[in-house]
Amino acid sequence: MTRILHPTRRQLTGAMALGAAGLTLPLGFGRRARAADRRIAMIVKNLGNSYFDACASGGAEAAAELGGTELIYTASTKPTAEDQIAVIDSLIAQRVDGIIVSANDANALVPVGKKAMQRGIKVMSFDSAIAPEGRLVHLSASSTDLIGAKQVQMIAKTLNNEGEVAILSAASTMTNQNAWIEAMKVEWAKPEYANMPLVATVYGDDQDDKSYREMQALVKAHPNLKGVISPTTIGIRAGAKAIMDEGLVGQVYITGLGLPSEMEAAVLAGACDSFAIWNPVDYGYAATMIMGAILDGAGTAEGDTLPMGRIGETVVGAEGEAVMGEPFVFDKTNIEEYAQIF
Repeated sequence: MTRILHPTRRQLTGAMALGAAGLTLPLGFGRRARAADRRIAMIVKNLGNSYFDACASGGAEAAAELGGTELIYTASTKPTAEDQIAVIDSLIAQRVDGIIVSANDANALVPVGKKAMQRGIKVMSFDSAIAPEGRLVHLSASSTDLIGAKQVQMIAKTLNNEGEVAILSAASTMTNQNAWIEAMKVEWAKPEYANMPLVATVYGDDQDDKSYREMQALVKAHPNLKGVISPTTIGIRAGAKAIMDEGLVGQVYITGLGLPSEMEAAVLAGACDSFAIWNPVDYGYAATMIMGAILDGAGTAEGDTLPMGRIGETVVGAEGEAVMGEPFVFDKTNIEEYAQIF
């Protein structure tokens, strides 16, 4: 089991508080220099994942700010619900004070979540929710409305609100993709986008090769195309590669949801002006700050306000859902720093 107390830290651009040197922590890392007043366990889907390591570094930052708090960062050997339940059972036996979990299965973890809460342990989820019956709060990185609006806003800024735009999505059956596209259209209806029409929506099925071909087909079918929004990490990286391979840098721009490590070359080349996704360091930090507040007696009923430290506050919504904020934007000013993290 990995215990994070005070990993090596260095300041990065903007909200990034912990650097790559302190992210990938081996099993058995660290020992408590003194007994902590309370222990918070962050249980993720799998270890050795840079995204979750970044979440953990944010959690470590929050634990240090809270004081008297030990953050236990762990995961099951296999990313299955059964193995994750075993880890949670072990933590219940250790009588930790709080559990933050990225669930491998929303419903399968409900019984063990209930068990923990019956033993007086506070339980919340982040990244991937436990169903409401098995936790107090779920912290979403962002909301459908914010994710959709941000993507339209980014391409509009790049194009100065003028030019044809298309959407390169994952699969037509994916619920989150469809919800984000509908949210985009709500934002698109605003008068400031009147000269930036949506001309096509195509699907790459979250496959690199198909997304690449769909991007090529879009450019051929729409010779006046200026921008593409791809709300999928696979689609945006494949679309950016097609732009660069076809010699269209400076003529067509892509934005959407992506990972800095996969989009660094496209941003530096000019195929992508900016893109977004939630900042995992902030995400782990916010979740840990919320758990600290819950342990201090903060309410988790609908309408209650929960503090997230330097990030601000969030209000608990229906079924215990809370939102951290709008997606974090990456561009030439910060891409090289974040590409080292995830």
